[in-house]
Amino acid sequence: MLAMPALAQVQPFPPGFKSETISTNGTRIFVRVGGHGPAVVLLHGYGETGDMWAPLAAKLAHDHTVIVPDLRGMGLSSHPAGGYDKKTQAADVAGVLDALKVDKVELVTHDIGNMVGYAFAAEQPARVTKFALLDAPLPGVGPWDEILKSPLLWHFRFGGPDMERLVAGRERIYLDRFWDELSADPSGIDEATREHYADLYARPHAIHDAFEQFVAFPQDGVDNQAFLTKGKLTMPVLALGGEKSYGSSMAAELEFVASDAKGGVIPHSGHWVMEENPAATTAMIVDFLTQ
Repeated sequence: MLAMPALAQVQPFPPGFKSETISTNGTRIFVRVGGHGPAVVLLHGYGETGDMWAPLAAKLAHDHTVIVPDLRGMGLSSHPAGGYDKKTQAADVAGVLDALKVDKVELVTHDIGNMVGYAFAAEQPARVTKFALLDAPLPGVGPWDEILKSPLLWHFRFGGPDMERLVAGRERIYLDRFWDELSADPSGIDEATREHYADLYARPHAIHDAFEQFVAFPQDGVDNQAFLTKGKLTMPVLALGGEKSYGSSMAAELEFVASDAKGGVIPHSGHWVMEENPAATTAMIVDFLTQ
């Protein structure tokens, strides 16, 4: 295990955290691990990496073993040619946990991480004791067809070699669009944070693989419908939406897949809840996990 690399001026993980790269399921997953106690897995979304969770990880590490992977093709994980459907990525998470000899976990997820987390919880419900999902819907679930009509979500269908050529060398311009338009106040995502993630998404194959997350949505929808035929999740579920983003609609969304779901709204925040209001987001998650 190696000390965490310092890539840019974002909040670092606490000194006790270590990192390693775990080979599993045909890929190599970069993961940060720290703390002591029951395990909690934090899954990031698009436009970010596991680095987004540093403030929450610092809080949870006092009484949890905190496990923070980068999803395949993102951050410091490897870039396999395929496997960007969320069912396959859920198997990545399972492989990481098996390598760490961790059985049961609490899950906290955001954006694309919600989709990976749901696939993991649906396939291995006995391993998930609590599940908090932050500010993103699930493909093929509930009002998904209506959600797809939002002009803000044009990027769900933006991919292919020509689009990659357009973005190549302009990753910062592309990502600024998401940070600016999906936030309550763009100043909540500071310059160092933007540069940090733009550098990571400018790495070889990174934008291609990021686009592949969206290309997989139709298959994710098929898989999610299949999961639903087996019944709803029964573990306690918390659905949190940013006040200026999904808000209270997150709770309605999760009622389609969970029998024990409650909702909450993160104030003064758009989609980027850990950057825009980390204190409130952290408090709401910690309260849920410690109940």
